[in-house]
Amino acid sequence: MESTEPLLVIDDLAVEFRTDEGVVKAVDGASFSVGRGEIVGVVGESGSGKSVTAMSILGLVKSGRRAGGTIRFRGRDLATLPAKELRAIRGAEIAMIFQDPMTALNPVVTVGRQIVEALKLHDKKLSKAAARDRAIELLALVGMPDAAARFKQYPHEFSGGMRQRAMIAMAIANGPSLLIADEPTTALDVTIQAQVLDLLKVAQQETQAATLLITHDLGVVAELADRVVVMYAGRVVEQGDVTTVFTEPRHPYTVGLLESLPRLDRDVDELHPIPGSPPSLLAPPPGCPFHPRCPLARDRCRTERPQPRVVGAGHQSACHFAAELAAVHTEVTR
Repeated sequence: MESTEPLLVIDDLAVEFRTDEGVVKAVDGASFSVGRGEIVGVVGESGSGKSVTAMSILGLVKSGRRAGGTIRFRGRDLATLPAKELRAIRGAEIAMIFQDPMTALNPVVTVGRQIVEALKLHDKKLSKAAARDRAIELLALVGMPDAAARFKQYPHEFSGGMRQRAMIAMAIANGPSLLIADEPTTALDVTIQAQVLDLLKVAQQETQAATLLITHDLGVVAELADRVVVMYAGRVVEQGDVTTVFTEPRHPYTVGLLESLPRLDRDVDELHPIPGSPPSLLAPPPGCPFHPRCPLARDRCRTERPQPRVVGAGHQSACHFAAELAAVHTEVTR
């Protein structure tokens, strides 16, 4: 019988980096899960801990250390696995689509050969010819024009959008059960972004994989994700299904992110950016890390760290005054 536990469970994860100035708490007690076949978006400003969380899943944060918490995949804590077992999981059961394919792809090896290597690494019995055919098939699947010719070319001969297509082809090559996409549309123009988003849908349908989508773009999350996790200063401040969080946010930071975006469903004279800047992770403020920028901040916020609590069906918020936000957000969006 298949386990009812989510495919991926991150519980109280803490990741630190030691620097000359002190310890940077890049991730500070983050908890969320990804169910089988589910698409979960993780959003937040730069430095919120999104990418470090994603890289920690595969043990790719070499300069940092996990200071606490667990990362369970299919019930096993990935951090306790021997290096050989973790390598076997990378690319086969969990695959990653990196933010910058030009640095993720080997510049002196043809794209086709890199996909073939990914296939043969996890299937020793696969012949060279079969691997080549499968690689060309994958390139065609992600919409690569003249896939057989592109198979022989190097990354520098590809455009940015084509390199991202190649990365997606490589990621789905072994039929992983979890795809991690780290800012997959960064540095691409709007037209190519739309194409890459369509490809991510194709990839998810092709593999039936769960997807963890790391992005700062709320529009991408609204289009693709089933649930959303909002991170700030290394902590999860709100999470729930996309429709609920976007229409009924229960954390002031989420409200600020939504109010700083242009909207097509109402007329506005100006946007309302979140005042101030994210805190230094070397010395985060006491209490709620968002309180220096929060319009609802009170004495309790400055001294007591809010813990995530249920504010609705499948909806959590780490705000002392989450209940008050319903009326506030309704008034703002009129």
